[in-house]
Amino acid sequence: MTFLIATCAFPFDVARSLELALFRTYAVPRISALLHSTGELTERTRKRYDDTDLLLSEIIEHGYDSSRGKAAIANINGQHARYPIRNEDYLYVLSTFIYEPIRWIDRYGYRTLRASERLAWFYFWQAVGERMNIQDIPLGYEEFEQFNIAYENARFRFAQSNRDVARQTSDLLLGFYLPRPLFALGRPAIHALLDAPLLSALGIPAQPAWLSRVLTRALRVRGRVAAALPLHQRPVLRTRLRRATYPVGYTLDDLGPK
Repeated sequence: MTFLIATCAFPFDVARSLELALFRTYAVPRISALLHSTGELTERTRKRYDDTDLLLSEIIEHGYDSSRGKAAIANINGQHARYPIRNEDYLYVLSTFIYEPIRWIDRYGYRTLRASERLAWFYFWQAVGERMNIQDIPLGYEEFEQFNIAYENARFRFAQSNRDVARQTSDLLLGFYLPRPLFALGRPAIHALLDAPLLSALGIPAQPAWLSRVLTRALRVRGRVAAALPLHQRPVLRTRLRRATYPVGYTLDDLGPK
């Protein structure tokens, strides 16, 4: 069911929500400081984005127990083993993979997720977390969501590294749609989709309320239009999208810092 949610029913929504979920991880100083120190997000931003997107997509599209899924998880585990990362930070990042897509779809999707779909999405990422050797993963949907909320309340606070890696990522996302001279005009649109505690932790001023309303309405209109259209007959596979980082394709061994 996770495959169908991500590739047929809500491919746009899942992709956009996971892009914005990145900013939530940057709001935690010890996470952003680690990301900043590696240079992956400040010097090789596009490669880091493509690698993360492809590794997650390999797991979603092939399944965590397929040969490619296992190789993707092994790649992720190998990358993480280089750094001293706290278990609660692993848990938090994992929780964003679960709840940010669900929240986005509830706000902007052509319909909300059914209870069975929410649980399928939850159990899928719970199983991925187990294979990443993350400890103490909550067993229940509501329990893990409460952890997600409590962690943000306790850990979101401003640091310059938060702002630096968020700026690099927002410029990367804007580069998909706008020429660089227009980034300053497009950046408020990204920020207007972020909530107040997140903006504060990233050191970004609150955006005009009218801009948030316009974007919310536009995304909901898009959702209503999507509701009138047939589901994708062919799955939207992000592993097959053309990438600037890998113009002639990639192998799993290509993904990640070298």
